[in-house]
Amino acid sequence: MPRSSVKKKSHLRRVPVAESMKDMLHVGERIRELRNAQELTQEELADRSNLTKGFISQLERDLTSPSLESLLGILQALDTDIVSFFRNRDNDRFVFNAADRVSTDVYPEVSEFQLMCAGTANFEMEPAMVTIGPGQKIEETSHAGEEFGYVLKGKVMVEYGGRQSVAGKGECFYFVSDRAHTLSNPYNRAATILWVSSPPSF
Repeated sequence: MPRSSVKKKSHLRRVPVAESMKDMLHVGERIRELRNAQELTQEELADRSNLTKGFISQLERDLTSPSLESLLGILQALDTDIVSFFRNRDNDRFVFNAADRVSTDVYPEVSEFQLMCAGTANFEMEPAMVTIGPGQKIEETSHAGEEFGYVLKGKVMVEYGGRQSVAGKGECFYFVSDRAHTLSNPYNRAATILWVSSPPSF
């Protein structure tokens, strides 16, 4: 649809966010942080949310409050939701220990697969501690995101897009997940890998 024919949604304060909540949660500041994190200009965010650049500018400076309809449109344009947006992160944990790890059978073909920071929903990364025994492997088809792995013990064969390379203790791998990839252990010793997926895919 031509841009000139798009009717901008009204941002009148028909269903305003409560002023006290806005002050407490810094709605405008949070929207600006999310927009900058996605490298969007105010005009791009306005176009995506069917609003005006001027309104986005005023909102980010806390000079106005959005209607609920406008806020939901902005959050959709920023690939988040209202629950995540209003979640108070001041009490979120940021240090985890071995007792917090949760074993999962998402990859039953390996000896152990532990989520290191279980319960961190809506985060952009997900770290796991993986033990791959001799002869074991994990195969994944292409998907959105990126992956990083650091070999803590032993060595593994990393196959990515038809190419193979060995990663030993102290070495790491990193790739965009848009090609099929395999992590295998054709050796006679178990390997332990710190594996991070972004966005979470485990």
